Amino acid sequence: MRRRAALVTLISTLLSLGIPGAVSSAEAATSDLYVSPAGDDHANGTARHPVRTLERARDLARARVADLPGDLTVHLASGTYRRTKPLALDARDSGTGGHKVIWQGTGESVVSGGRQVSGWRKVPDRPGLWSAPAPQGLTDTRQLYVDGVRARRARGAVPVGLTQTATGYTASADTLAHWKYPSDAEFVYTSGEALWNIERNGLGQWTEPRCRIAAAEGTAITMVQPCWDNSNKRVEFPDIPGRTVSMVGPGHLTNSGRATYIENAYELLDQPGEWYLDRASRTVYYLPREGENLARADVEAAQAEKLIDGQGTAEAPVHDIAFRGMQFSYATWLTPSRPEGFSEIQAGYTITGEQGWATQGLCQYVEGGTCPFASWTKMPGNVSFTYGQRIEFSDDVFAHLGASGLDLGTGSKDSTVSGGIFTDISGNGLEIGGVDGQTPASGVRVMDNHLYGLPREFHGGVAILNGHTQHNTIAHNQIDHVGYSAISMGWGGWPDKIGDPATPNPSHDNTVRDNLIFDYMQMLDDGGGIYTQGLTGTSMADGEKVTGNVIHDQWGLGKNVYTDNGCTYETVEGNVLYNASYANVASRHTDYRDALGNNDPTLVKDNWWEEGTSDSDNKGLVTSGNTIMASPSDVPSAILDNAGLEPAYQGLLDRPVGAPSTPEPPSRVGTSTAGADALYVTFNPSFADGGSPVTGYTARAYDARGRQVGEQAVAAAEFQRTALVRIGGLPSSGGPFTVTVTAGNAHGASAPSLASLPLSPTNATVLPGAPTSPKLRTASTAATVAWTPPTLTGDAKVTGYRVTVSDGREPIAVTGRDALVTQPSAKGMFRVIGGLEPGTSYTVTIAAVTAAGTGPAATVTATTRP
Repeated sequence: MRRRAALVTLISTLLSLGIPGAVSSAEAATSDLYVSPAGDDHANGTARHPVRTLERARDLARARVADLPGDLTVHLASGTYRRTKPLALDARDSGTGGHKVIWQGTGESVVSGGRQVSGWRKVPDRPGLWSAPAPQGLTDTRQLYVDGVRARRARGAVPVGLTQTATGYTASADTLAHWKYPSDAEFVYTSGEALWNIERNGLGQWTEPRCRIAAAEGTAITMVQPCWDNSNKRVEFPDIPGRTVSMVGPGHLTNSGRATYIENAYELLDQPGEWYLDRASRTVYYLPREGENLARADVEAAQAEKLIDGQGTAEAPVHDIAFRGMQFSYATWLTPSRPEGFSEIQAGYTITGEQGWATQGLCQYVEGGTCPFASWTKMPGNVSFTYGQRIEFSDDVFAHLGASGLDLGTGSKDSTVSGGIFTDISGNGLEIGGVDGQTPASGVRVMDNHLYGLPREFHGGVAILNGHTQHNTIAHNQIDHVGYSAISMGWGGWPDKIGDPATPNPSHDNTVRDNLIFDYMQMLDDGGGIYTQGLTGTSMADGEKVTGNVIHDQWGLGKNVYTDNGCTYETVEGNVLYNASYANVASRHTDYRDALGNNDPTLVKDNWWEEGTSDSDNKGLVTSGNTIMASPSDVPSAILDNAGLEPAYQGLLDRPVGAPSTPEPPSRVGTSTAGADALYVTFNPSFADGGSPVTGYTARAYDARGRQVGEQAVAAAEFQRTALVRIGGLPSSGGPFTVTVTAGNAHGASAPSLASLPLSPTNATVLPGAPTSPKLRTASTAATVAWTPPTLTGDAKVTGYRVTVSDGREPIAVTGRDALVTQPSAKGMFRVIGGLEPGTSYTVTIAAVTAAGTGPAATVTATTRP
């Protein structure tokens, strides 16, 4: 191996010295292959005469690999390797004799599914709008990028009222019927927890389904099938009203089928950074952002749906292949644009097929149900392998992608993903294994990767999706700024909702350790930093181990570590867990594999956390040795420092991907009265920051005629602390008022968010009730005070709490997103009080704060441990 590496270096040196004869002699001594975008497929693939395409390099490698004494390296020069179809690999492309076929990039070797868009011209009579002919062969796409920055499909508020029908809607006006191509447009149904006047649409707080319009004629809007039925006719148990047979979410779009916004129409082009493809005229329209010059910009329309497709079989796996120093970009996924749509159920899984709503994944519960239970359709990967063994991805970038980034699917074994960056991906970042009863993935190691700024389009996606797998390790990754859960493990535990045992599965011996996870669940709710569903093994010995992770700053309602339905035999040990909305570790579920009434066996041990639950053995749910932390400084630095990227990989955090840009707009804007002339505003923050941290937000209020009547800026750090902006001085007439929010960073301000629903401020006078169920869980020098939010009878919403401690310290102002979002669903709140004396009695009061004032307090007394 050293000799071959030296020969490759020698060739490069001789080429630089211009000694062709010596190069020819050196080339004869190595069988490495060379590829360059400027190469020639009639060449022999040497350093002097590289081939041009990956297919030609693959075919040459097939001819050589069997005779090699060591690894065969295919060297990819810097540049772009454009794909209109995937590079197909199978068993013939495998290494032999324990050696690998290595596809070696330079770090600037880009495998692209994009087509450059050029020939831009100003559109007459549309100030700021430009157009260009669609590239040859581009018939549709969902993504456009300008200098590596994702543009937004044109979007906006639904311009008509909608009344749901069996086939779609009746609109309040015929506006959509007069659009140029209404059947291009797509309704998006964003969910999330109920909060203030924010609409909760979709199919569960963790989802954001999408369905396209089929036709708009007059006021009749017909939606595409099967997307519409799969999102509205999901089978329910006849004897359990409201319980779907899938046991995941409702049977139909909530909120009477209201759409959160509409996307992909020429008529919606109104903000810089928006684009639209007119497929009929083959024209791309774009509104440039400030500073963009389309004469010089690299504009890429994603065309290919897959870049690498490794297809092995159980009998003939594809194996011993490595991809190093490569970037995979500009691929799309067109299924959501087709009649199938995106009828989401969880984590990018969807219900598909003409009768999917009636049978898919419903197994024993309905006649004709497909098995196993919960075997819905997984989002594809733009790079994927099935039955791949000893496949390696190291030092690669997965960015600007339209589906999932990488899928190591059925039959994946002993494979590695390390040193990679996953960002700007429409859906899941990395997928491992499946849930369809086929050969589970095993021995996959995902280590020292940075996953962030995703999902960009299908916001219910997760950074790492791990299905039914064995002996997998997910360790030392950093995951931050993601819209929903960071890591999702397992599947199929939902039958415990009706008293049935979790679906059997082959999972065991999986480990999630030493990861650093923060700023997650930035858009949707009911998830976690590490979320697990279903059976994780056959005993505590081989069940899932969640250890040594540092997880903090969760925005949506959920848990740092979420043990969901049927999660059995999980060990949660030695983690650092704080700043969660609702719980650090939860929740308890009954084990229905027998009739003993026990809980799913779970061990929660030796964690640093805030919730402070006492040691106990609750029928198999064992809590032991956990330590209350008042701040991260209470935790030994060695534990904190060990989580996340190891020292050799810290440079990933400084590696830019794409040009710097303004952030994406915030989402889910809501308002509440803050007095007779003021509104409180809350929203979900921008998690795609454009490569520069968000420094602040600006909220703007508009009257019923669309005139701006108020404005208030807030620093990002202050908003993180309070989750509130207050706009005062609103006029006494002209309401109700809507509010939009922009995010700002070093490169400027984002486009405005979608507007909140209209609201008129009122002079709130009814105080909130007292919180209920107060508890004080004590350690020796700290205590966790916990309570249930009060019910409300007036217009004012809870904006925080006032906590007092009997030692005379200043009252503690409890603020943050959890103070807002826990009240509508009566989820528990908690905070840690530090600086206490051992063996001392303390009385603590908790009172809710609204625009009407501070309500009556709940009181609790306890003594700290000696």
